[in-house]
Amino acid sequence: MIGPRLRAIIIKEIWAILRDPRSRIILVAPPLLQLFLFGFASTMEVNNIRVGVLDLDHGRWSREIVQRIDGSPNVREIVSLRSDAELARAINDQKIIVAIRFDPHFSADIASGKGATMGAIFDGRRSNAAQIISGYIRSITNEVGASLLPKGLPQGGRAVVTHWFNPNLINLWFVMPALISILAAISTLSVVSQSVARERELGTFDQLKVSPLRTYEILIGKMIPPVMIGFVNVTLFVILVPTVFGVPLQGALLPFYMALIFYLVAISGIGMLISTVSATQQQAFLGMFAVSVPMITLSGYASPVDNMPGWLQLINLANPSAWFLNISEGIFLKGMPLAQVFSNTWPIMLIAAISCILAAALFRSRME
Repeated sequence: MIGPRLRAIIIKEIWAILRDPRSRIILVAPPLLQLFLFGFASTMEVNNIRVGVLDLDHGRWSREIVQRIDGSPNVREIVSLRSDAELARAINDQKIIVAIRFDPHFSADIASGKGATMGAIFDGRRSNAAQIISGYIRSITNEVGASLLPKGLPQGGRAVVTHWFNPNLINLWFVMPALISILAAISTLSVVSQSVARERELGTFDQLKVSPLRTYEILIGKMIPPVMIGFVNVTLFVILVPTVFGVPLQGALLPFYMALIFYLVAISGIGMLISTVSATQQQAFLGMFAVSVPMITLSGYASPVDNMPGWLQLINLANPSAWFLNISEGIFLKGMPLAQVFSNTWPIMLIAAISCILAAALFRSRME
């Protein structure tokens, strides 16, 4: 299937990528570094919280709530506040992200059966973290409220909560499969987007024009090595994610790799479009950056796709990373069946076909 001319251009491209020792390191080291950095740094959990407490009550129940908050594994420090002015300064200077305020009659109102209200002031500049911390504090206060119910009285029904696919809501279980999709796109896109631009800078693009190679052979020869590099990197990730990060691999790898091949081809087609329109490698790098950032942002890695406006979700249908992220998470966390894998793969196949056809047409026009 691979003739001598196509084999020659593939070998030539592989040597062009691997001949520089620094390039060989760049192909593997940055993706591995990003895997570890993003895996531990880009967490949705909120830890090491500094909570301010303005306790004007100093009664039994205010102390009980403060002790329970202090005992939370997410809380690093309780900061004692002496006045409302000091509370405002602490939040304004970002010394704390939340302040708890108890009025002077808090415990007395609870003891009399009236019920009491606890104040909680959050730093809205960090809205996502504030919402998560609000859930932590609400859970603690609900536990204290439940302990106040008289024994022997019916407490009503209770909710039994079960988290499918990630029972303990471990953040790494969500992050690592998503990172496979993101880093595979970046590593492949960064290589293929430089290929034609590099030929122009080195002055060898004209040699390709007069070579006996057909246009499609040049195009395929330039796209196969980046696909191979992406394939090797993803294989390395698939080994590291379960063994080092403890993320379970529930599904079969064969459908995963079948989808991966089409995904890498789609990314390579997009990268070839960037490289063909770029006159220099610097332009190609900027083009790769301009494409990869929206691709990652819209993939669902940073925020759910369902939270995006309808028109943006429509545009996101052309984002191969969004489809492959669903496959990666499904294979790792829930053992996605073959039918669901295919339902997320055929849009990638369509994107790959369109991007490769456009890249071929544009490349042919530039060759002429």
